[in-house]
This record gives sequence, C-alpha cells and structure tokens, in this order.
Amino acid sequence: MTPSPAQYRFGLRLLLGLAPLAAAVIITGVLLLIVGAPPIDTYLKLIEGSFGSNTKIADTLVVWVSLALCSAGLLLTFTAGQWNIGVEGQITLGAIFATGAARVLWDQPGLVALPLIVAWGAVGGALWAILVGLLKTYGKVHEIFGGLGFNFISTALTIYLIFGPWQQKTGGTLSGTQIFPDALWLPTLPGLRVSVYSAIVALIVVVIIYLSLRGTVWGLQLKAVGKSLRGAYVLGIPTDRRLLSAYALCGACAGIAGAFLTVGVHHRLIPGISSGYGFLSILIVLLSGFRALWVLPIALFFAAVGIGSTALQLDLRLDSSLGGVLQAAIVLAFIFMQGVREKYIRAEG
Repeated sequence: MTPSPAQYRFGLRLLLGLAPLAAAVIITGVLLLIVGAPPIDTYLKLIEGSFGSNTKIADTLVVWVSLALCSAGLLLTFTAGQWNIGVEGQITLGAIFATGAARVLWDQPGLVALPLIVAWGAVGGALWAILVGLLKTYGKVHEIFGGLGFNFISTALTIYLIFGPWQQKTGGTLSGTQIFPDALWLPTLPGLRVSVYSAIVALIVVVIIYLSLRGTVWGLQLKAVGKSLRGAYVLGIPTDRRLLSAYALCGACAGIAGAFLTVGVHHRLIPGISSGYGFLSILIVLLSGFRALWVLPIALFFAAVGIGSTALQLDLRLDSSLGGVLQAAIVLAFIFMQGVREKYIRAEG
C-alpha cells in the first residue's frame, strides 16, 4: 500500500526528529571503537551508573533538580531574545545569599529557617541577573559579556568569603565554610541525597513558567520582545521592563538552585558550587526547542549521563569526560538536523 502524502510527511518529520539522537549515538559509537571500548557495554554502563540503584537514582535526581530550575529560568531570557550566559554566577550568588541567611538563622528551627534561606537564595540570583539586564538595557553591554564577567566576579567572591569572613574556625579551606547545623539541612529521603521538597519545587517552577509563557499577556509580550525588540517597542510594550523581569525571574530560578545545593546537597558554601549546571542548562533549552515541558525529560537525560559517566571510569577504565562528549554530540547533531528540518519545511511550503 502506497503511503499518502500526509503519511509520508509525518514519517519524514518523525525521522528528522529522531535523527539527532541516532547521529549522536553513531558518533560516540565510532569514538568508542577508536579507543577500543565496546559501545553497547558503554551505553549499558551509563544507564546502570545513573539508574542502577536507589542511591544512583537519587544522585541523578539531585542533578536534575538544578538543571530543571536553571533551564526553566533560561526559557524566559531566551524567549526574550537574550543569551543569558551568566546563570553560573546567578547560581553562585544564590548559594552565597543562602549561606548568609543560614548564618543569621543558625540557631533557628528548620521549619522557620529553610524557607527563608531558599527565598534569600532566589533574591541573590535575581539581583545578580538584574545587574546583567541593567548593563544590557542601559549600558548597551552585550549580555554574553556581562554574564561572563559576573560569573568571574561571583567565583572570586565565593573564594574571598570562604577564606575570609566566613572561614571555618580552624582557618580557610577549599572544603568550604563551616558546615550547617542539622536543623538547616533540607530533609531528604532516608539514606539518600535527594529531597522530595526540592523536586516538587522544580516541577512547580517549570509548570508555572510553561503556563506564563503560554497563557498570559506578559508571556506574549516577552515573545514579541524576543522576535523584534524595536517592533515590540513600537507596539507600546515596555521592552526594558519586560527584559528586566525576564532576567530577574531567571536569576531567581538559578538562585533557588544555588540555595538547594547549599542546604540540600553540600550543607555549606563550597568553591565551584554551580558545577557547570548553568552552561548545561543552555544546551538543554536549545534541545527543548524553547518548550518548557520538554525541559524535564531532557534535563533528566543530561543528569543521567553526568552521573552515569562516573561508572565508565570505575568499570570500563574510560575517562568520565566521555559523558560530556555524548552530550556535545547530541547538541551538535540536533543543531545540524534542525537546519535540515527547517530547509525541508521551507521547501514543502
């Protein structure tokens, strides 16, 4: 039976949609063969390393929470046409503000202190992002340069605090600040690192952003700003305020992630607390096609590859950086196939 034109187009679109993943698997498979590693065993070890036990699942979900929060925030600035590269710094400032709040609330019960600590983390991330937005809107400094600059400043500030005013009683150390009292630890599942509360917050944030971009005037105006800043201004949209609101909310999401990393994972401020989650989130948003609900499974995939890659080094004597190669291959394949897809759609039109 000959397929109809509609069935043919659907099949081709489906093939183009799956092609990036297939291309990434083939590319990494070839690389594995070159280094003498069995591709099938490597992929199975990645899965086992991220989902092979309750502990590994919990570790994967810990990373997923940070990636989901940061990716959800980036959806706002990307929708507004802003390449917000400063999420790393916004995570770090969230962690710094959360640690500062924890020091003030050191002797308070967790039920009172933890919501305030997370809220201050959101404030810290939002303020750091707004600074980038102000440089963009009023100083005409490109957001990439502003964001990267503030990333370096946040890292330097973290080191200063750890080895200066917030150093441990025994002196400054790379292990971080004084560990928080148990009351200020975010409750986790017994014997595991993951907190149900942080996972629920991440889900709620993603859903709220999805609904905001899809069904509010503010979301529509944000999309208009992203399509054409000049055109949105001519239509009467307060473009500067919309841009700053996108930066503030994106920074708040990153700041919440930073707060969760302090009270739920490390229980202190440590150097490099952002762990590259901000940069990974950029890739996740690109792969999602700026669709909020797709952020959740893609972030889970990236978290699984990151956690599972440690098993490659332990079991197959492969460098754990192979996980990053897989992630990069998927992104590059997606970008290439996106161009092919757009060319096909234009040809069909």
